[in-house]
Amino acid sequence: MTITDKPNKLQQSLDQESLLHKMTTQIRRSLDLQEILTTTVSQVRLFLDADRVKVYRFGADGSGEVIAESIDQQRLPSLLGQRFPTDDIPEAAREMFLLVGQRSIVDVPNEKIGLSPLQSKETGKRLQTNIHYRQVDQCHIQYLKAMGVQSSLVMPILHSDLQEPSAKPKLWGLLVSHHSQPREILKGELKVLQEVTDQVAIAIAQSNLLTQAIAKQEREATINRVSTLLHKLPTIQLQKALEEVITALGGVGGRLYIQQSQELYTWGDQPILPYEEDNSILEQHLVWQNWMAECKQGNIWATDDLYKEPRLRVLALAFRSTQIRGLIVIPLHYREKFIGVLSIFRPEFETEILWAGRCEENQRQILPQLSFELWREKKKGLSAEWKPEEILLAQALSEHFSMAIEQYKMYKQVESQNVNLELRVQEQTAELEKSLLTTKVLKQVTEQIRRTLDLQTTLQSIVREVRPLLNSDRVLIFELKSKSVIVEEINGNWQSVLGLNAPAECLPDEYTRLSFQGRVRTINNVSTASLNDCHREFLQSLQVQANLIVPINIGLELWGLIIAHQCDAPRNWQDAEIDLLEQLADQAAIALQQAQLYEQTSNAETEARNQAAQLEHTLHQLQETQSKLIQTEKMSSLGQLVAGVAHEINNPINFIYGNLCHASDYIELLLEILSLYQLHYPHPHSEIRTAIKVMDFEFLVEDLPKIITSMQVGTDRIRSIVLSLRNFSRLDEAENKRVDIHEGIDNTLLILQHQLKANAEFPDIKVIKEYGNIPGVQCYAGQMNQVFMNILSNAIDALRMGTEHKGDMGDKGDNPCQVPTIHITTRISADNSRLLIRISDNGSGMTEEVKKRIFDPFYTTKPVGKGTGLGLSISYQIIVEKHGGTMECISEPGQGTEFWIEIPTKTSSQNS
Repeated sequence: MTITDKPNKLQQSLDQESLLHKMTTQIRRSLDLQEILTTTVSQVRLFLDADRVKVYRFGADGSGEVIAESIDQQRLPSLLGQRFPTDDIPEAAREMFLLVGQRSIVDVPNEKIGLSPLQSKETGKRLQTNIHYRQVDQCHIQYLKAMGVQSSLVMPILHSDLQEPSAKPKLWGLLVSHHSQPREILKGELKVLQEVTDQVAIAIAQSNLLTQAIAKQEREATINRVSTLLHKLPTIQLQKALEEVITALGGVGGRLYIQQSQELYTWGDQPILPYEEDNSILEQHLVWQNWMAECKQGNIWATDDLYKEPRLRVLALAFRSTQIRGLIVIPLHYREKFIGVLSIFRPEFETEILWAGRCEENQRQILPQLSFELWREKKKGLSAEWKPEEILLAQALSEHFSMAIEQYKMYKQVESQNVNLELRVQEQTAELEKSLLTTKVLKQVTEQIRRTLDLQTTLQSIVREVRPLLNSDRVLIFELKSKSVIVEEINGNWQSVLGLNAPAECLPDEYTRLSFQGRVRTINNVSTASLNDCHREFLQSLQVQANLIVPINIGLELWGLIIAHQCDAPRNWQDAEIDLLEQLADQAAIALQQAQLYEQTSNAETEARNQAAQLEHTLHQLQETQSKLIQTEKMSSLGQLVAGVAHEINNPINFIYGNLCHASDYIELLLEILSLYQLHYPHPHSEIRTAIKVMDFEFLVEDLPKIITSMQVGTDRIRSIVLSLRNFSRLDEAENKRVDIHEGIDNTLLILQHQLKANAEFPDIKVIKEYGNIPGVQCYAGQMNQVFMNILSNAIDALRMGTEHKGDMGDKGDNPCQVPTIHITTRISADNSRLLIRISDNGSGMTEEVKKRIFDPFYTTKPVGKGTGLGLSISYQIIVEKHGGTMECISEPGQGTEFWIEIPTKTSSQNS
């Protein structure tokens, strides 16, 4: 393959620009290095019209591998994925590739190689395209012929660290073009390919930056997750943090050992010591301990084959039964103090390397013959290599683990000190609480005595409060007079002794005498105490193993005993407990004295209260009787007055009414005689004519019958009024009989007619009557008229008061809806058993508070002197008590008032 210039420069320029544009576009569009390299070899092969273009990358051990390849119609065999030994490319050639960026062009038929350095070896300056030809090594010629290559072009790919501009570039790989036929390389093509390799170098640098950034981001995310688990006091989660680290480092197991507390956290595959020792924990083995003692702070030790490490020769036996091969040991230090160790395990794996030729010594002599005799090398028993970024992650995590464990240790120490302090505080607090509780119990008992004078309640309160304070099984009070237990409080399933009578022979008089003298009896153990047999058997029958007895004295008399029982076990009674029970015995004595005084006072008070209740009942009856008498007397006086007036008016009216018919007849006769005189004596005397003219005789003759007729109408009206007054008073009728209710309502309205008419101050009150077809109703007619009178009078007063208020507000009553109106409705029930009467007005209405009290005696909302407050109260009694009916009021402010009256059509004899 030689280099030359061809005349078709336009087409060459277009191809060059197209190749560079595609490469630049691919690098900008994607940061995936493999994708960029694949595109590069494909575009370069098309640009050079070559049979094979490949990218050859150098490994850390100097060997190379074909990682990208493009072949035209399988003219040459594929080398993709094949590894080449270190000696495949001499060291001198690598140095020239790196130092001067040398490009090499091999012409196999002419056995020549053209070398084109990119920059001067002496000055380092970039050179123009300059090619030096010389004879190529025969071994190289034979190598290319064996692969079927007639011409080749090799260009170095250098890598520079963008984060360190001052760092020298490194030889990353080669861009190689092979052709099965001789091929000339143009200088322009060489220039373009150099620009392509420069673009590939930029893509490699960018890809490395991206890889580093992603790795850094993943490390920081791992550190944040682990840090969150470690520093979440007081719930530090070492186990979960260990699992997170093992996952992040790609391990199959791991362990965390804390030196001081000898705590061990494990997860996944674990080593097992094959022999029994006093201590079977790996980290406590002497070899491991010595190893950790030599480790300096910050040192991370890692290996991909732990069986090759001399220091692990003894401990490696623990890993024989596992698949663990790789190991990283992270010592944990806090301020140069060894805290523990974190170990992560990786499994072994089997890999296959496809070598292009056999890796043997002096292979350059036999390489042409074995160029494509592939050797599949299988490597087994290795683990993944620990990468530098993983070592950095392990160092960062060691700091977090060390700090978290030390903080947790300090937290535990502080917590322990706090617990000890809390215990001491609790002990002192318990003593204070017990003292306060004693004071509280005494206060509660004292308040109970003051709050209630009931002896049973007070004594029950004493035993209820003292039992939990003494923590005893049973507390009781024994009354000496009845020789029985009157109150008790039990904790547990012990038998009750309430109401139990003590055998007389078990309580000698000596006990009573000593108790009266203030003796407190303590029995710590019933089985061993100095007691008579009867007393011991009695206590044991009550399941008592220890008891405390304190006397209750009232003055010079022993009233009883307050006793505490311990049933589950013997007990030594303390002085504070005895003192508490003595104080409560004193309080019980006070309660007894007060109860006795209270009983005496209560008896006297009960007698006085009974007398007062009797007097109050009598007074209430007198008040009701008085109110009824007043109203009855009032209505009786009114009835008598009405009846008397009606009787007095009735006599002269009857006289006038009876003579009016005769007077009318007489006048008619006289007028007939006068007409006869006028007929037979048409020319009377002049004096008579004058008199006739003066008196307007014709008008007198015409008007006189009219006057008589008017007088008859007036007397009829007066007679009907007198009849209404007589009917309203009902003095001439039986008390309970069947009557026409409508007649009673009409008579009442007739009496109130003058109040319904308008005057200078009030408008006319309109009355609307809607009477149903009502049969005669058996009732107390006079009393029902009294009810109608009270309700209608109140309605008239309410309408008058409402009219006054509207007048004050300037309302002239122009709106017809505002005309004062009383509406009266009557109807009978479907079964003809009950009569409903509704009387409503459109007055100002009542509030809820007023409505609740309108039926109360002596309650009125009228001004002083205009009402007694008895009308509705008596009306309610007449309807409900006398007639067995119901009476309700419906009213709202501004909505008027309506009374519902419902009575049976037949009044039972019981209501009479």
